[in-house]
Parts: sequence; C-alpha cells; structure tokens
Amino acid sequence: MPKLILSMDGLVLKEIILNKERTSIGRKASNDIQIDNLAISGHHAVITCILNDAFLEDQSSTNGTYVNGQPIKKYVLQNNDVVELGKYRLKYLVDTGTPGLSPSEMVDTASLKPFEVSLDIQAEPPARPAPAPSAAGNPQRTQLIRQAATATAPAEQAEPSNNPGAERLGVIQVLNGANAGRELELSKSLTTLGKPGRQVAVITRRAHGYFITHVEGGNFPLVNGRALDAQAHRLNDHDIIELAGVKMEFFLRP
Repeated sequence: MPKLILSMDGLVLKEIILNKERTSIGRKASNDIQIDNLAISGHHAVITCILNDAFLEDQSSTNGTYVNGQPIKKYVLQNNDVVELGKYRLKYLVDTGTPGLSPSEMVDTASLKPFEVSLDIQAEPPARPAPAPSAAGNPQRTQLIRQAATATAPAEQAEPSNNPGAERLGVIQVLNGANAGRELELSKSLTTLGKPGRQVAVITRRAHGYFITHVEGGNFPLVNGRALDAQAHRLNDHDIIELAGVKMEFFLRP
C-alpha cells in the first residue's frame, strides 16, 4: 500500500498510509494531513487514489505545490517522488513487492521503441468498484479523476446496454515518428498514456465503450483536432488522438 513520509530539514516527522480514496493536506485541522505552518494554505493539496494510481492536485494554494522541484497543478505520483510544501517534504513510496499496488508506468509516447509498444505500458487489472466519497470530500475537485476511473460521462449513461462497440477490442496505433504503425491493444480497464510532466491522459474501458480523460499538463489532448475539456470523452472508431506530440488513431477491432 502506498505511503507518505513527512519530513522537515531531514528529520522524519510522520508516516502516513494512503488507505483512503481522498487524502487532504493543509494547515487547517479538518485536513487528513495537517501541517500547522503559515507557509501552508488552509487546504493546500489533495491526493486521490484511483485503482493503483495516486493523483496529486494543488488546491490553488498560495505558495504552490512542488514535486521534485517542479511546480504542479495536477500530477500522477510515482515511486520515490518528493512533494514539497514550503519547508516540508512528503516522500511518496510504493511497496512494489506487493502485487497490484505499484502505480501505472507512464508511457513516453515520444520515445517508444520498435516492438516495445505493448511492453512500455502497464495497464491496470479489472476495475474494482469505486468507494463512495467521504463526507469531507469535494466532488467537484475530484470529478476529473473519478471520470478517468469510471467514465461516467453523460454519453455513456445515455448509451443503450446493447451497444455493439462494447464487445469490440479498442486499439491505439501510432501514426507519426519512428514508431509509426505500432499498435497497442486496450484490453485492460485503464491504460495511461503520455509524458509525465508534459501531458498525460488515461483511456478507460467500460461496458459502453472507451473513454479518454485528461490527467496532467497545461494543454489538453486533442481528439480529431479539438481539445478535450475536463469531462471524460467517449472515443469513436477511427478517432485521431494527439498527445505529447504524437498522433495516434483509435479504432475498434472486430
């Protein structure tokens, strides 16, 4: 199970197990992790755990949230990342020896090597039911992450259960660069694509089809030349996705 090691000036203060869906960090006592320091905002940041991934999001804090020295707004945490809040440090650790608990590896689509497309992506196991949000949670702040895991977009809710596309396997094919023509089958419930620190999105496989959701980066991915918004977007056969400088085609294999 992932955990955080809180320290200041090299002195370890506390160890926090991330066993909740939503863990808030801030100066006020209502936070799950309270850091009583004026450099920390009342509600500074939040970590949302979805399946095997942990998403860090700055809550419009005064002094900002940093990961490994870089300012972030939304970020997918990886093993050994160091979150910096003023003089405090939160080191993110994952017990990689426990099956199913290591976070998804991000795919640097700009540096995929031939014949390694399927090996460079660690998709998630079949989805577990998402736990209900806590009373203290803010559903609007976690809406983006929830959609990435559950794809509860309006289009999905309105789709009839006998949707023929739901039975067909989705595939991503790289269209440009040295890896043009390489394919990745989207056989798992959640696949993470993109380049950490630049642009990251997730594609989820649900009963009513495949959905893509923006997770990280100042620019949203493009689908057929149009930028996504914060909502989960359903992918249609032969949609063109542009992500981290790479063009990919999504199609359904019979």
